[in-house]
Amino acid sequence: MFAVRSLRCCHVFFSLVMATHLLLTSRPPAAAQLADQSTMAALQQELAVAGWDSDSSSYCAWRGVTCGGGGGGADRPVEALELPHRNLQGNISLVSQLRSLKRLDLSGNSFRGPIPPSLGSLDALQFLDLSMNRFEDRIPSSLGGLKDLTSLNLSNNVLLGEVPDELRNLARLQELQISGNKLSGRIPGWVGDLADLRVFSAYENGLVGVIPRNLGSISQLKVLNLHSNQLEGGIPDSIFRSGNLQVLVLTLNRLNGSLPASIGNCQGLSNFRIGNNELVGSIPFSIGNISSLTYFEADNNRLSGEIPPEFAQCSNLTLLNLAYNGLTGTVPDKLGQLNNLQEFIVSGNSLGGEFPKSMLRCRNLSKLDLSYNRFDGGLPEDLCSMSRLQFLLLDHNSISREIPRGIGNCNRLLELQLGSNYLSGVIPPEIGKIKNLQIALNLSFNRLWGQVPRELGKLDKLVELDVSNNQLSGCIPPELKGMLSLIEVNFSNNQLRGQIPIFGPFQKSPRSSFLGNEGLCGDPLNSDCGTLFGSDYDSDHHKVSYKIILTVVGSGLTVFTMVSVVVGFFMLREKQEMDAKAAKVAGDVVVPRPQIAAGNVFIESLKQAIDFESVVKATMEDASKISSGTFSTVYKAVMPSGLIVSVRRLKSVDKTVTHHQNKMIRELERLGNLCHANLMRPIGYVIYEDVALLLHHHMPNGTLAELLHGTVQAESEPDWLRRLSIAIGVAEGLAFLHHIAIIHLDISSSNIFLDSHFNPLIEEIEISKLLDPSKGTASISAVAGSFGYIPPEYAYTMQVTVSGNVYSFGVVLLEILTSKLPVDEVFGEGMDLVKWVHNASERGETPEQIMDARLSTFSFAWRKQMLGVLKVAMLCTDKTPAKRPKMKKVVEMLLESKDN
Repeated sequence: MFAVRSLRCCHVFFSLVMATHLLLTSRPPAAAQLADQSTMAALQQELAVAGWDSDSSSYCAWRGVTCGGGGGGADRPVEALELPHRNLQGNISLVSQLRSLKRLDLSGNSFRGPIPPSLGSLDALQFLDLSMNRFEDRIPSSLGGLKDLTSLNLSNNVLLGEVPDELRNLARLQELQISGNKLSGRIPGWVGDLADLRVFSAYENGLVGVIPRNLGSISQLKVLNLHSNQLEGGIPDSIFRSGNLQVLVLTLNRLNGSLPASIGNCQGLSNFRIGNNELVGSIPFSIGNISSLTYFEADNNRLSGEIPPEFAQCSNLTLLNLAYNGLTGTVPDKLGQLNNLQEFIVSGNSLGGEFPKSMLRCRNLSKLDLSYNRFDGGLPEDLCSMSRLQFLLLDHNSISREIPRGIGNCNRLLELQLGSNYLSGVIPPEIGKIKNLQIALNLSFNRLWGQVPRELGKLDKLVELDVSNNQLSGCIPPELKGMLSLIEVNFSNNQLRGQIPIFGPFQKSPRSSFLGNEGLCGDPLNSDCGTLFGSDYDSDHHKVSYKIILTVVGSGLTVFTMVSVVVGFFMLREKQEMDAKAAKVAGDVVVPRPQIAAGNVFIESLKQAIDFESVVKATMEDASKISSGTFSTVYKAVMPSGLIVSVRRLKSVDKTVTHHQNKMIRELERLGNLCHANLMRPIGYVIYEDVALLLHHHMPNGTLAELLHGTVQAESEPDWLRRLSIAIGVAEGLAFLHHIAIIHLDISSSNIFLDSHFNPLIEEIEISKLLDPSKGTASISAVAGSFGYIPPEYAYTMQVTVSGNVYSFGVVLLEILTSKLPVDEVFGEGMDLVKWVHNASERGETPEQIMDARLSTFSFAWRKQMLGVLKVAMLCTDKTPAKRPKMKKVVEMLLESKDN
């Protein structure tokens, strides 16, 4: 009897507890909607989201808000809050009160402080993206309570500590992204137990230990990116077990062991990067099973054995980089079947045999790097049957015989490295036909003889010439003065004689560049040619002087005759010019009206205000021109409606507009939807013939360059806080571009416009995509940028990079700090702003002597902030790209300087 009563009491007690729990946790639909209404009103006040109406009853219509619950009522429960890249800041704890929330995307904003643990109470949440903010401290363990979560992205914040063990409860997780933080500790073993995991990204942290041995064993893992950590041990075989892996990036770790043969299971693998580790053993032959392989990078390891000929079966292979390992044998002939191969890099190995002629069959090859190996024999006459070859690096081998005269057919070559071989014979004059040669021509440390060909003077783009340590004789040809871009030169240790030609790059070179030639004289050797050659030289010199006098007199008569003819011609043309001026009415120019092929305005309210014909007409009037840059010219256009717009006329190359019109339009429409406070996105476009006109809002305050160096700057009071705000805005805009995989081609103060509130907007964001929409930004193989902003490595890599953008931004910071131009005669010969600042300590100058004194002496607070920004600028302009910070880090450092 007692037992029955006890059971009844327990049943009643349990029912009361459950009822209480339901009352506390389960709200009726009306109550939930009412709570969401008050929460959204509070969020609107806290976050100040642009476009959110203060009328909280209509929150379901707010941008970025999605409501559920059915029906058409305005007070339905919020199920999605998507506010990426809105420049928001504030406290987001209130979000945890939206109990029906399934999607929360606050990426790319300015939120700071710890991630609110209360977000872990959103038990309906399926998608959480807090990336690209400034969240700090540890990852809250409460997030482990989000049992329905399928995607978690906390990348690019300032999170610390280890990955909390509580996240093992996220059994439905498909994407886990925690890259670009300061996380430490090991990768938890439970990551391998997540059965639904597809993407795991944890690169650029401080993770240690081994990659879990069970990772990928039960999941359908497709993307694994762990580069730039301190991971050790081997690459687990389990990663390849499912055969679904598509991307594997493990570069810059301390991994050892050999490559698993099971890599061949992953036929969909396209990106395989394991460079800069300590891996050993041979490359498995199963690599040939991966038909979709596009990138294979295994440089800077300890791999041994031969290059597997099975690579030839990877028909989509674009990049094969095996540099600096211990590979032996020869280059397999079958690799010549790789028609899509663009870069073949095997430098720094022990490969041998004759030059691999089979590689000449790779019709898309642009870079062939065989340097620092043991290749011997001669070079083939048809060396440049590859029309796309741009980089030919064969230095430090045992190649012999003569340089083939067919080398002159390498008309696209940018760099030719043949130094430290056993080449003999003369330097073929046909090298002078390689008009695009820019980076270097290195023939040093060979057995070349004869004279230096005068045809080399036609290489007007060449930056570096090295013919040292050969047996060259005769004089240095005066025709070499045609090498207008020359910076570095080395003629040392030959048998050259005569006077060194008077040519800036020669006289600015160190003496060591000409030493070892007993018969050479003149600057920079500081030796008198008269003393060296005696009276014979003086006699010859006088003969030459008489010839010069006769030549000058004859030239003068010729010039006088030509001037008379030209004056007569202009007198005949004067009437025609007067008639042409008469054709102008009130400044209007009579031009043929082009046929507009396509045009659009992305902003609905401006469609009636913008007239396409007026846009085109403005670009045909010099008076409307505002500025001209590397890739475009900007005009000011006044519409019949009175609206003023900026029109950017794209400089089309190789009929880009004609050939890629549809792709360009799609890119423009996509870029028109970009949303960031510091990017000048296009508001429309006009296309006719092979011309693309991009429309932008007119910026009344001009450019940052005009503010710093124009008359406006001279007349205004110095305002450091405005300059600092501009710097932070530009940094945030660049960080956003890098986050969405866009690399800017021309960062400079002239491409930073200022709106009516002096908010900076980065221009030309669309140029990288519009130069050739069929390619990515980094594929543009030309030095992009403005003089003074181009990073030094661009001259050698010919590839635009993220770190190159950081360098250019660093130059802008130095402009802001010093009020000086990037290139100016005041710095001295061979010196620009970057070198001038970095060499300040050598000159005995303090930071105060570098910075604009009108700003640094205004107040102690300004001076302290400027010193902090100067430190950031020095890091950004480091000559080593790997030492430059990421733009996300630059933003953090600038904000820290501002707080100081």
